[in-house]
Amino acid sequence: MITITDLHKRFRKTEAVAGLSLVVPEGQVTAFLGPNGAGKSTTIKCLLNLHRPDKGTIEVLGGDSRKLGPAQFTQIGYVSENMELPLWMTVKQFFDYCRPLYPNWDAGFEKQLMMQFDLPTGAKLKDLSRGMRMKAALLSSLVYRPKLVVLDEPFSGLDPLVRDEFIRGLLELTEQEGWTVFVSSHDIEEVQRLADRVAIINRGKLALDETSDSLQARFRAIEVVLPDEVKAPMNLPSDWLDAEQAGRTLRFTASRFANEEALAAALRGTIPTATHHEVRAMSLREIFVALARAYRLEGK
Repeated sequence: MITITDLHKRFRKTEAVAGLSLVVPEGQVTAFLGPNGAGKSTTIKCLLNLHRPDKGTIEVLGGDSRKLGPAQFTQIGYVSENMELPLWMTVKQFFDYCRPLYPNWDAGFEKQLMMQFDLPTGAKLKDLSRGMRMKAALLSSLVYRPKLVVLDEPFSGLDPLVRDEFIRGLLELTEQEGWTVFVSSHDIEEVQRLADRVAIINRGKLALDETSDSLQARFRAIEVVLPDEVKAPMNLPSDWLDAEQAGRTLRFTASRFANEEALAAALRGTIPTATHHEVRAMSLREIFVALARAYRLEGK
């Protein structure tokens, strides 16, 4: 659905995207993650023809992103935390305004989503909470049944209840409609519920791209107990990330975990004095934090 090849984008002295290549498969939810300033929003704006790449290409819906026009935009739903809505309109007026712009607008689907998202049609957008306005923006981007849904920080500022309703509604619709969803967000707990794939960008380049299941299968949080006054070796394996020792306990993230036996053998070879160790599965948020710390160390 999206193919990014060697994308570069610079703003004066800042290289926001530095050779990014990424393929977003059709019919899946791809989470696009990265630290602040990694280049996520710039990439999204390039793929929607809001910015022109300095170098490289992006194909969206099988065509050049620089040639996206009205016909293509009727197949793309886009929701951003910074999008501006006509706040002086009521919800009904807003949808009446949008409806003629999309030949595939589904009036029956509109009524279904209005009920599902519990939107007050007579209220002015300016009088709605931020969460309700984001619901209206999402609904207006889904009613015409797009092939591709692009979400840039859609959960920002939403209270937990609205966020949960937003996620559940999007999950149900994505499964029902078979949409391709490309979502960038700092709310990684919420993204974990959505994502089939995870792509992480760091300093404008792709750092990781794999299925959510694969990623969570190979990461583990490890605690190792050492004898009194024993320091862990300085040169730990490169795939043991974010190592910290507090008293007798050494904690780190194993980024290439295969099984308990292989880990125990690696510990015996690296820290033969270890007396005990524990292994724990990690959430996507914990994995992202460990990787972000590793990326920061690489940049020093």
